[in-house]
Amino acid sequence: MSDILVIDDEKDIRDLIGDILEDEGHQARLAWNSTSAFTEINAAAPDLIILDIWLKNSELDGIDILKKTKRDNPDIPVVIISGHGNIEIAVAAVKQGAYDFIEKPFNIDQLMVVVSRALEASKLRRENTSLRQSAFSPEQMIGETFAFKSLKNQLEKVAHSNGRVMLSGPAGSGKEIAARFIHALSDRHAMPFVSVNSASIEPERMEEVLFGVENGATGHQPGLFEQAHGGVLFFDDVADMPLGTQSRILRVLVDQQFSRVGGSDTVRVDVRVISATNRDLIKQIKRGKFREELFHRLNVVPVTVPSLEERRDDIPLLCAYFAEELNRTQGLALRDLSPEALAKLQTMNWPGNVRQLRNTMERVLILGPEVGKIKASELEEASPTGSDTDRGKIITQAIATLSLREAREIFEREYLVTQIDRFAGNISRTSSFVGMERSALHRKMKSLGISSTGDRAVVSLPPKK
Repeated sequence: MSDILVIDDEKDIRDLIGDILEDEGHQARLAWNSTSAFTEINAAAPDLIILDIWLKNSELDGIDILKKTKRDNPDIPVVIISGHGNIEIAVAAVKQGAYDFIEKPFNIDQLMVVVSRALEASKLRRENTSLRQSAFSPEQMIGETFAFKSLKNQLEKVAHSNGRVMLSGPAGSGKEIAARFIHALSDRHAMPFVSVNSASIEPERMEEVLFGVENGATGHQPGLFEQAHGGVLFFDDVADMPLGTQSRILRVLVDQQFSRVGGSDTVRVDVRVISATNRDLIKQIKRGKFREELFHRLNVVPVTVPSLEERRDDIPLLCAYFAEELNRTQGLALRDLSPEALAKLQTMNWPGNVRQLRNTMERVLILGPEVGKIKASELEEASPTGSDTDRGKIITQAIATLSLREAREIFEREYLVTQIDRFAGNISRTSSFVGMERSALHRKMKSLGISSTGDRAVVSLPPKK
């Protein structure tokens, strides 16, 4: 059963159409002017509108009602009827988004055929639309480590639901890529993916950006919620959203409808919200910076995106992917990494995570030669400022007053800790790389006070005698 709104200033006509629709198993609502029409539309969006062009004692005529309806509720099909119909009016109505045009007096069978076709066309359009395909491909999720596979498994599970997801993780770890992966695998993949960085929008403009602005009787500027209709709206850095806007977001999540800034008409949307943060929102709530109710609405399915440090073994795959991507999109030379360069990348600090790694590859490919493998020396400028150099100075200063045996012990400890961290705590791979039997490596680690816990090395130095 479909809910159909009939708008006609002639009581006999609207009652007749209403009775016909109800006899055919539909639910009919009746309106006689623009005020009563928008009261009904704002109360609940109908599945179809049958609209008379000429309305007496109405602030807006049928064409203006059609314009506002298609603007605020684009999925509602509208069938125009008129006793004064001509080809010009029919063309004008169709140009404004009407599904079809029927001239009074109409044949009942003809009316029902048009109604059935309009409802079916609306259903098919919602199900099969492919006008806004996302450029994202699931193949962009690159990685083979346990941490990455665990993330990917969680994202695949939540993709086929409509639940709201909260992605948490350090800056640059790939939270937007994870959100796009959910969108690409979901039933909404053919609909828009709209991303908004809450930190990049001025607080006083946040509501205009999200909900749009009403500019008079017929003009308007759509907001991001409208642009994401049918698809996914991704809130990055959600902790930076102003408190006042948080209240409105909470209401929209509950009702899936809102009014534009400066307007009063109800705009309905069907949007799945995915949010991301690199902050502890529980602490933000305690400080009064984030609404607890909104947190619980957004945090239906919490997913943690690992840092690059937790998935160092993925660095070779990521570098190869970035090199191919930069070659394809920017025409940069397609160069492989030398073993020394790869080892350096896997032991460097990455506070900027995957984003920093990509920037590093781009910089090296821009500044480096056109041919040959990437050398470790080319990565010097890509290292976090001063980190490797400062660390080297500290070690040099520390061993200057030590005996050879003590200095060698410091070197071995630093070397093994670096290799164990590089291979994410995998002792078999570490022993293979350093050229030691696994049992011999365990003995060496024990003598140096090194143990492997999870994905990294832990040093517990024995007390000095």
